[in-house]
Amino acid sequence: MKTYIVQSIKITLILLVLLSGLYPLAIAAIGKLTPGHGDGETVMYKGRVVGYALEGQKFTKDEYFWSRPSAANYQADAGAGSNKGPTNADYLNKDVKGRIDTFLKHNPTVKVEQIPAELVTASGSGLDPDLSPAGAKVQVARVAKARGLSEQQVLALVDAHTEGPLLGLFGPAKVNVLKLNVALDELKK
Repeated sequence: MKTYIVQSIKITLILLVLLSGLYPLAIAAIGKLTPGHGDGETVMYKGRVVGYALEGQKFTKDEYFWSRPSAANYQADAGAGSNKGPTNADYLNKDVKGRIDTFLKHNPTVKVEQIPAELVTASGSGLDPDLSPAGAKVQVARVAKARGLSEQQVLALVDAHTEGPLLGLFGPAKVNVLKLNVALDELKK
């Protein structure tokens, strides 16, 4: 019996050192090798931080590309999905329909069937920073008109900020909304 207690104490101490000490240090060291050096990849504009590349932000002005809706109201500390799906009539009739109506009001050249689902449904985290290229391109006419730019200029900016799948294989193509909007603001310089 005494040997089992001694073995249990030894394994507990070993696991405590490994999981509470060495593992967090290893993860922190790996984080220092990433963009932002483990503190997150910040996006700068005019010498100041305007946000983080991996956290969605709310944009509602017509001169900006809008992000995916957030069930957490874009609060990183409250990031969560709504847990409402396509079988929830209340969600479809109120939230999604309201988002569609708002989108169409601000994008009068777009038809309902052209709106990607990502622009009217909240993501699982509520903080998605990216849109699909289609989600960005459907907004080009509105942004171009609001900024007094040609649609070709704005479309070229979307294309320049479209990232392909990781290693050309994993995941979809995407456009980071914050980086794209900062690039739009930089056009005014």
